[in-house]
Amino acid sequence: MTHPVSDDGMNTRSFKEAYGVLQQHAETLREQEEPNIDDLLTIVTESVEAYKVCKERIDAVDAALKAALNDAGVGTPTPQGAAGAVKAKRAPAPGSASTVPPLGASADEDDVPF
Repeated sequence: MTHPVSDDGMNTRSFKEAYGVLQQHAETLREQEEPNIDDLLTIVTESVEAYKVCKERIDAVDAALKAALNDAGVGTPTPQGAAGAVKAKRAPAPGSASTVPPLGASADEDDVPF
């Protein structure tokens, strides 16, 4: 199975076509009762090429979305930054009373039902 190659050497197969190849090969391998060694090299080679096409397309869409969001002034928080924001919201303000009961306080004082 060959697909046209553009002037820059990149495969011009679409994401949908490449994903279809991956799905078909996965189904073929699942349904085999005995491995067909004669077709295995072809299946693996075509699957690797299809995976590369899918990854290229996903990476390109990811980059385009990030650029569009940056151009629109919409930032995406980093996981570490988001966790820091949650911690900052939960921490008591300096000088305020803590919500943690003092050592030696009984559970009755907290009205905890267990």
